[in-house]
Amino acid sequence: MNPVAHDDARGDDRTTVSLHALLALRAQVGHLRMPQEASRAPGSGQQSSRLYGRGMDYAESRAYQAGDDVRRMDWRLTARSGKLHTKLFQEDREGSVLIVLDTHASMRFATRGRFKSVQAARVAAAIAWRAVAAGERVGLAGYGVVDHVLLPRPGARAALAVCGALAQWDESPGAPRSEFLSAALGRIRHLLRRTSRVVLISDGFSCDSQALAPLRDVASHASPCAILVADALELDLPLAGSYPLEQAGRRALMVLHSERQRRDFQRALGAGAERLRSLATTLGSRLLQLDTSGDAVAVSAGVFARRRRRA
Repeated sequence: MNPVAHDDARGDDRTTVSLHALLALRAQVGHLRMPQEASRAPGSGQQSSRLYGRGMDYAESRAYQAGDDVRRMDWRLTARSGKLHTKLFQEDREGSVLIVLDTHASMRFATRGRFKSVQAARVAAAIAWRAVAAGERVGLAGYGVVDHVLLPRPGARAALAVCGALAQWDESPGAPRSEFLSAALGRIRHLLRRTSRVVLISDGFSCDSQALAPLRDVASHASPCAILVADALELDLPLAGSYPLEQAGRRALMVLHSERQRRDFQRALGAGAERLRSLATTLGSRLLQLDTSGDAVAVSAGVFARRRRRA
């Protein structure tokens, strides 16, 4: 069931996506310094905005990981340290970012701030602007109600295309349908294998345990990151009181007085967030959180921020 929505107005940047607002994010991103990113994904080693591969320029060496090419062993460092090390090279091509966006009906929900769908579009647009500013290609793949794909492309035109698609997808009612994350990842498998950074934006309700295998495959060659978009009621125990709800055009009043009622209610609403957290924890990937009143531009910076090396 969904809380009663605010009165809708096309492109109001609260309940519907505003293309003008998405384009305006370019200026906000431009005023912020692009962080030097060197994230570590399980099995992928260090990664910057350019991919490591079999290029001619040596980048650095790191501890050997299962699956590494033995022809790239750093024998000198291995001999000095007594531990296996692999050479990493800077591949002479651009990095690429693929944004995987959840468009299920559950995203059109909020009790304050903006709908989750609007926040998701805002953080996706901010990521796109940051990516092109860093010289990376950017693409977009929707799943759920919308299953369209924009192939990763370079330059400002790519970010403009992403913003245009986000606004257009939000306007399209689409046929009511659901798609588990595992099915979506299988559908775009060919894109995932050619991408250096994959960013999943979702409220988690579409996450299933079968998605773990394809996500591990992504982590073997790219930097995966998940952004959990959630409402306050999905994240924290609600206050005692009465809550108006709506489902399929029918309205009801949910009365929550006892602590048990409040915990059961929060557990049901927070099931999606828990699924996404569980996937990210098992995978060991970065998980960022954006609530419906949060700053999407600030959260987008976390996708590119430097991560501490693991011991």
